[in-house]
Amino acid sequence: MHTVYSRINNVSAMLSTCVMVLLAAVSLSTFVFTADPKGDLSVSSIQVFPGNARRYANKNQDFAFVNFNLTADLTPLFNWNTKQLFLYVSAEYENKRGVKNEVVIWDRIVRRKEDAQLSVAGRNKYAFRELSASFKNARPAHYTLKYNVMPYVGALTYGEAARTTEPVPFPERQELS
Repeated sequence: MHTVYSRINNVSAMLSTCVMVLLAAVSLSTFVFTADPKGDLSVSSIQVFPGNARRYANKNQDFAFVNFNLTADLTPLFNWNTKQLFLYVSAEYENKRGVKNEVVIWDRIVRRKEDAQLSVAGRNKYAFRELSASFKNARPAHYTLKYNVMPYVGALTYGEAARTTEPVPFPERQELS
């Protein structure tokens, strides 16, 4: 006859196997739910000012301030396995030395499907600076709204919801008075 401990061991092994199979099914089922959210991103203005970096107080750099308008419907990304969305607007450009840069200028976390209808008129949340000191002779930048779907169980998925139609050039530096 089996002891109480061996019976508890058998039951707990069976339950953990069932839970693992269920979690694997949940993880695989999210690949069935594919969504292609669409949005609109436009840059209303860009201003470039000189400034000093915090880390290097005597090094002058250009700082760009970007005002943008963003509308997007991200509700198709939510299903029963979606925990939250991480959204970010990035600027992709090539500096005068030919180095490609991608800078995150704004982000937001969306936790509920009701909050996934975006209509934002904002400006960059994070410092947008050129490490080579100047945006002069830098190629125009493309601005993109990207997302990261974080599920309860399974793999993270990434995508792009909106992009500026044309690259936006950097204006001339404005001196502070």
